[in-house]
This record gives sequence, structure tokens and C-alpha cells, in this order.
Amino acid sequence: LQMNCALIFAGGSGKRMNSKSRPKQFLELHSKEIIIYTIEHFEKHPDIDAIVVACIEGWIEYLKKALKKNGIEKVKWIVPGGETGQDSIYNGLKVLHDNCPEDTIVLIHDGVRPLIDEELITNNINCVKEHRTAVTVTPVTETVMLTDSDNQVYTSVERAKCRLAKAPQGFYLKDIYGAHMKAISENIHDKIDSATMMSDYGYSLYTVECGSENIKITTPADFYIFRALSDARENSQIFGI
Repeated sequence: LQMNCALIFAGGSGKRMNSKSRPKQFLELHSKEIIIYTIEHFEKHPDIDAIVVACIEGWIEYLKKALKKNGIEKVKWIVPGGETGQDSIYNGLKVLHDNCPEDTIVLIHDGVRPLIDEELITNNINCVKEHRTAVTVTPVTETVMLTDSDNQVYTSVERAKCRLAKAPQGFYLKDIYGAHMKAISENIHDKIDSATMMSDYGYSLYTVECGSENIKITTPADFYIFRALSDARENSQIFGI
């Protein structure tokens, strides 16, 4: 039976956030951690069968308590994060590879990207079924310019063709695990994201569009945007907006 799993990576310590006391994925909004908001989208999705989280080793016990407190039941595995994002994702993929069929669809997602929704998860799963890969993207709204080493602009890129890569990013377990094994065999540990890795190893990437609110919370300003958008979503439920 074909499975759909989420791999949430939260192995980073969040140096850009200036939060001395805790990593950014454990910052709280209304007494709930950012990573819990993120996981809840996959927890509530009817087509997601299981979740693996790659977490900073020293915060695994804290995460377990937070999952229990919030009634999260689909997180089947928690693995320690690695030195890089790529290493953290590999640790999660290894557990899935040991426990799930190779045709499992894996949606890889940042623990600090909590403003997604059910439709986006569904569209990623369907895109993988149709094309083998899925990369969430958002249209670029500003002009993109390419510069040389002297900071001189040598061309601007046609905006209509530009997209920002976001998450989730979806693949079949066999494909993404194989790509990671290849990267490790080549002693590569710092691929910027899974989509880049898959592209470098010859896979065609297909896109799933999302709105600009799908932000990654890496700075204090991002946290305030998250708070505003999260409260707006709550209010729309209350007032039926």
C-alpha cells in the first residue's frame, strides 16, 4: 500500500533570530511552538500517514512533550539533526527507508515554515504522482538582477519566468534517498535544498504554486509577520471572513 509521509527538519539553531534561550522552531506564539503549528498541517491532513522529525539533539525530549501536549499522533520517528540541513534530511530519510515501502511519497518541509495549508500538501502529493517531483514555488514580485564580482549589474532576469523555491518539496522515497546516498558517496553535505540536489542528479523538477505568505521564519521580522498572518487566519474562522 502506497504511503505518504512528511519529513520535517528542524535541526538548526537559528543564529539569525537572536533568541538566546531557544532555537527558533521552539519559539512560541500563543503558548504553542512554531514547529507544532507546522506539524499540525500534516497531522490533520487525511492523506498523510506518518511524520518523521529531524530535531536538534538537545531538544528532542522537549519536542516529545510538546507533541504529547498538543495531541500529535502521526509523528512516528524523531531523529537527531545533522551538521547541515542536508544531513538532517538524510537522517530522516534513513528512518523512512528502513520502515516504509520505496514508493512512499515523502514531503520534505522546514520546521519553521508554518503558514501552509491542506490544499498545498494535496497538490504536492498529486504532483509527485504525476511527475515524480514537486517543488513548491511562489512567483517573484520584484525585479531580479544578476551582478558580477564588482557588484555591477550585467542583466536583469525576466520576472515572469522567475520563481522562489519554497517547501514542501516532494519526491518518491527511492529517488530522494538514492540522491542522498550519491551525494554522501561524493562527500557532498551542503546542498542548499532537496530540489537542487535532485536537479543536479538529473531529475526534472515540476512546480506547485503557493501564496507569498508561505514564509520561512528566520528573523525577528518574520516572526511578527507569522503572528499577524496567524491571527488573521484565526479571526477569519471566528468572524467567517
